[in-house]
Amino acid sequence: MDSLPLLLLIFIVGLAALVIASDFFTDAAENLGLAIGLPPFIVGVTIVSMGTSLPELLSSLFGIFQDASEVVASNVIGSNIANICLVVGVAAIMSRKLLRVMYNLISVDLPIFVGSAFLFALMGTSDQQFTQGEALILFLGYIVYLFYILKSSEDANQQANNADLAPSHVEPALRTDNRTSQIARYLLILMVSGIFIFLGANYTIDSLIKLSDRLNVGRDIIAISAVAIGTSLPELMVTINAALKDKAELAVGNVVGSNIFNIFVVVGIPGMIESLPVSDAILTHSIPTLLAASLLMFFIVQDNKITTWEGWLFIMLYGWFMGTVFGLL
Repeated sequence: MDSLPLLLLIFIVGLAALVIASDFFTDAAENLGLAIGLPPFIVGVTIVSMGTSLPELLSSLFGIFQDASEVVASNVIGSNIANICLVVGVAAIMSRKLLRVMYNLISVDLPIFVGSAFLFALMGTSDQQFTQGEALILFLGYIVYLFYILKSSEDANQQANNADLAPSHVEPALRTDNRTSQIARYLLILMVSGIFIFLGANYTIDSLIKLSDRLNVGRDIIAISAVAIGTSLPELMVTINAALKDKAELAVGNVVGSNIFNIFVVVGIPGMIESLPVSDAILTHSIPTLLAASLLMFFIVQDNKITTWEGWLFIMLYGWFMGTVFGLL
């Protein structure tokens, strides 16, 4: 039997591999899309927005494959709460100016963001599971949302074609004649990072199951806390970096898009394979916290800004949530 320190090490390394490889995969996919001539706005609303939730999706799928389907809903709700409370909270606190929120985000995306949280709660609490039919509805909901985003982004297409608005991390080599070698390079990165994503997700869920058994802690609790925080780390690191550059407002849009994707797709795809149970911990603590955090964010941003003290409010809400999950409060 594996020792506890070894299991913890495998869990940390596996989760780190999953998150880091997902970041490489997303960057390579974005650059590849631009290299083969896809419009930048198409790349942005598809590859980039979906790539930020790749760790949640892969860890959830491996939860299904390893007979640990209870981690899926826990992973999604834990990640969404961490995104709202930690990522937005840190962005508001570290930003050297008021965190501004765009009007179109408030008028369109935020209502969908809040609505998806309530839909998640309604489906999860009705019979304490997500049936395959409900999962299909969620997935189709994202397809409709994606088509809407693509349609509404048509005006941004011409602006995005301006070289000044090209993604900052897209390599200059994309604008040279060395296009074939660049495409081959990105394909290689996709394949290698894909292998590490597979291994990272596999070992993360495998060690989670073993840790749960050794520590006598529910798999859902580990998924809500450790896995959720781990998969939200990329957004958190990007937010800290953006805040230091006075661009922290990007975090709000990323959180809204990521949370919508998590509910519609990260629940939808695994749920179409197998019905997903909803644990008592999700019913008693997590769903109320998700609804409270979503509504809090919705009302806070109605004046187009998030202040520092409001950021601390999100952080305190997350601290309270973690305390209730582990029975400390």
